[in-house]
Amino acid sequence: MPEDPITTPTGHGRALVRGAYDLHVHVGPDVVGRIVDDVTLARRCAVHGLAGFGLKSHYTATAERARTVNATAPEGVRAIGAIALNAAVGGLNPLAVEIAAREGARIVWLPTVDAVNERGARERAYAPGVHVPMWVAIQQELREAGMETPPVPVLNGGGTPTAALLSVLEVVAKHQLILATGHLDRDEIFAVVRAARAAGVRDVVVTHPEFPSQDLSIPDQVALAGEGAILERCFTTPFTGKCTWAHVAAGIRATDPTNNLLSTDLGQPKNPPVEDGLALFADRLLEHGITDEEIQTMTVHQSRRLADGGAR
Repeated sequence: MPEDPITTPTGHGRALVRGAYDLHVHVGPDVVGRIVDDVTLARRCAVHGLAGFGLKSHYTATAERARTVNATAPEGVRAIGAIALNAAVGGLNPLAVEIAAREGARIVWLPTVDAVNERGARERAYAPGVHVPMWVAIQQELREAGMETPPVPVLNGGGTPTAALLSVLEVVAKHQLILATGHLDRDEIFAVVRAARAAGVRDVVVTHPEFPSQDLSIPDQVALAGEGAILERCFTTPFTGKCTWAHVAAGIRATDPTNNLLSTDLGQPKNPPVEDGLALFADRLLEHGITDEEIQTMTVHQSRRLADGGAR
C-alpha cells in the first residue's frame, strides 16, 4: 500500500531544488488527460525558481513543441524536447532521432509502452492501492481497436544489440544526446548501457530503476553506476506505492548521489502538481537521511549538466 502522501512541499524543500530542471514530466497536450499544459507549467516553474522541464510523450516527439513553449516562457525557464522510440515514431528509428536532434531535442528514451518487457508487464496484477499507469489503458484501447503493433526489441535472440539499436546509438553519440533506457528489463538495460558507452554516448540514464517493470536490485544499480550510467529516481514511483521511500534512499546511498538524477514523472491528474514534485521529493528524502548537499547534487547540478550537455 502507498505510504500516507504528503502533498505540500516545505519552504526548505523548495529552496533546495531552485534552479533545477525536472527532466521527466508528462503534461498536455497529450493523448491522455494531464494535470497541466506545458505553457502553464513554464509559468509555474518561474514562480518557484525552477529552470524548466523535459517534455516526455510516449507517442510523439516533442522538440518542436518545446521550441514553441520557449517562445513565450518566462525568462530563465526552458522546455526541453525529447523523443521516445515506441511504435508511433517507427520504433528504433535513427531518422526520427536525427530529425529530433536537429530540432533541438536533448533526450532519447528507448521503448517504453512498446518495450518487449512491457508487453508482459501489461498483464501484471498491480498490488492493491498501487496506481496503475495511465498509458496501460491507452495500450489496451489500441489493442482492442486492432491497432497494437509488435513490440520494439533492442536485443537479438542471443542477447546482442540489434542493428537498429546500434544505428540509433550512432546518432545519439553524434549529437551527444541523453540516452534513457525507458522501460527495458534488467538484461536489456545492462546490454544497452554497455553498447551505448562503447558507441561513445556520454550520458546514459537508467529510467526509474525501482519501477515494477524494471525493479533493479541495489547490487545491479551499483554495477550500472560503475559502468558510467546515471540512475534516475522518479518521485511517482514511491509516491504511488510502487516502492518505498526508504528503498529509493538506499539505492542513492549505495550508488553515490553523484551518479543519480531526481525527476518526478508527474503530470497525472490524481497526483500532485508537477511544479511541486521535486520539492516534495527533497522533503521525503531528507526524512530518510539524504542531505541538503546530496539533494542539490541530484537535482540542480545533475539536471543542469544534462540539460546543457556538459561533461561529467
